[in-house]
Parts: sequence; C-alpha cells; structure tokens
Amino acid sequence: MATKSPSQPTAPKLTPADGDGGASVVLERLTQKVQPPQMYQVVMLNDDYTPMEFVVFVIQEFFNKDRETATQIMLKIHLDGKGICGVYSRDVAATKVDQVMDAAHKAGHPLQCVSEPVE
Repeated sequence: MATKSPSQPTAPKLTPADGDGGASVVLERLTQKVQPPQMYQVVMLNDDYTPMEFVVFVIQEFFNKDRETATQIMLKIHLDGKGICGVYSRDVAATKVDQVMDAAHKAGHPLQCVSEPVE
C-alpha cells in the first residue's frame, strides 16, 4: 500500500497587472521550444557473399521500395560499399536494422546493416 501522497502540480507564475493597483492577475505565457526528433539513416554494407537478389528482396520487403529503386540501392551498395535504404526516427531505424539482420541470419547470409544519425 502506498504511503506517499501524490504531489501537487506547480502553480503558474502570476504577476499583478500594471496600472490597476494589483486588483487583477495576469498569467505569463511560457513558450516552449520543441526540436524535431533526431533522424537516423539505415545503411546496408557491402560484402562479397550475399547475393544481389537477396539484397534487392530485403530492400523491397523491409523498406517498401519498388523493384527498380531497390535495384538502384543495391548497385550503390555494391559499387560504393554502402547504401542508404531509408531515414527514420531512432526506434524505427533500430527495428529496421533488426529485421534485416534477422532475415539475413535466417537465410544464412552475412549481410550487415547499421543505423547512423543524419547530420
């Protein structure tokens, strides 16, 4: 059984209005500056063993790309050593990486996938 009573919320800052002798009260508005969430890019890394068809399949399956776009990303991975498959929030990017790594492991391929913060 809880013995601690719930805490009361803090009251807003009150200041007397100018020129009325303190008979009325005006609330000060506190502005909050909210930043958009940090975005992360999901990057696939090239290796010499994973078939290109499997990479295209994974890009289509987990990143919802059409076959032509998936093939272009696969070729970028093959030629440049890595390629960006998508940009997501941190949790979604981590989930995509886990899905790709799990599918590659189940298929017996050494495909590697990482997420990196977008600069």
